[in-house]
Amino acid sequence: RMNLDGSRCVVTGGSTGIGLSTAKRLAEAGGRVAICARTVETLDAAAAELRETGAEILSLRVDVAHEQEVESFVQAVNDAWGGADLLVNNAGIGIFGNVLDLDVADYDQVFAVNVRGLFMCSRAFATGMIEQGGGVIVNVASLAGKNAFAGGAIYSASKHAVMGMSKAMMLDLRPHGIRVLTVCPGTVYTPFFDRVDQFNPVEERSLQADDVAEMIVNVVRLSDRATVSEFEIRAVNP
Repeated sequence: RMNLDGSRCVVTGGSTGIGLSTAKRLAEAGGRVAICARTVETLDAAAAELRETGAEILSLRVDVAHEQEVESFVQAVNDAWGGADLLVNNAGIGIFGNVLDLDVADYDQVFAVNVRGLFMCSRAFATGMIEQGGGVIVNVASLAGKNAFAGGAIYSASKHAVMGMSKAMMLDLRPHGIRVLTVCPGTVYTPFFDRVDQFNPVEERSLQADDVAEMIVNVVRLSDRATVSEFEIRAVNP
C-alpha cells in the first residue's frame, strides 16, 4: 500500500482545477508535492495555497510541450528529493471548433501538450522509479478519449491517444513495479471551460475538481499487489 505521508509527488498542470485539487489532497495526506504549470501568476497562487497545509512544496514554471523544460523540471525534483514516487500527468489544453474551422497549428498545439508532454514526463520520471523499485503514474484522460462530440475533433483525438499510450505504458512498466492508472472524468466544472464558449457546464450539477482528486488519491492508496488500470467518473445528474 502506498503511504502518502512523506511521499514525493509530482502533479503537472497543478495550478488550477483537477491538478490543484489533487496536489492539495496529496499535501494534506503528508506528501511532498511538486507542481508545474505555464502561467506564473496562477502557479504562485497555487503554491501559496498548498503551503498553507504545512507540506513541502516545489513549484516551477514549465511548459510540458518543450523537452528541455521537462528535463529541467525532472532535474529540480531529483535535486530536491532524489526522485518521485507518484506522477500525476494532468497538464492539458483544449482547442474546440468545427473540424473545418480548425487548422494544423491547433492540432500541433493540443497534441504537443496532451500527448507529447505526457510521454516526456512519464518517460523521464519512470526512469527514476525503475531505479528505486517502483512507483505510480496517473494519467488524466477524459471520457472524450472514449467518445466523440461535435467540436471536439482535436481534443477527443488527443485523449484517445492518451488512452492508447496509457494502456501500452501499463504493460511496459508493470514488470518494474510501476502502476499506471488512467482516470477518465466527464465534464468537470473548472477554469478549463472559461475559454470555451460552446460548453457551459452547470456548476451545481457538474463534477467538481475535488471529486476527481479524491478518486485519484483513493486509487493510488491501493495495495501494491493491486491496480486499477482505468476508471471513469461522471456526474450523477448532468
